Amino acid sequence: MPDPTPKKREMMELKSLARDQTNLALNVLIGIATNGESEADKVSAAINILDRGWGRPSQPHDAKVEGDINITVRNILEPKK
Repeated sequence: MPDPTPKKREMMELKSLARDQTNLALNVLIGIATNGESEADKVSAAINILDRGWGRPSQPHDAKVEGDINITVRNILEPKK
């Protein structure tokens, strides 16, 4: 697999740096949920904690589409040998 583009490499490094701060960020959210100044702050922090631990609830989609739906495939993967 070729080396990722410089921009993609920078994004991967940024993600890695952000993930290194997960415990700090979670502790901040826990502190706000516990000691927040307003109920809204506490609820917002609690929701963010739950979203990170359990994922966001699935959202049902009820779209009515008229006509054709076009799908564009941008990446074609080579089969493994």
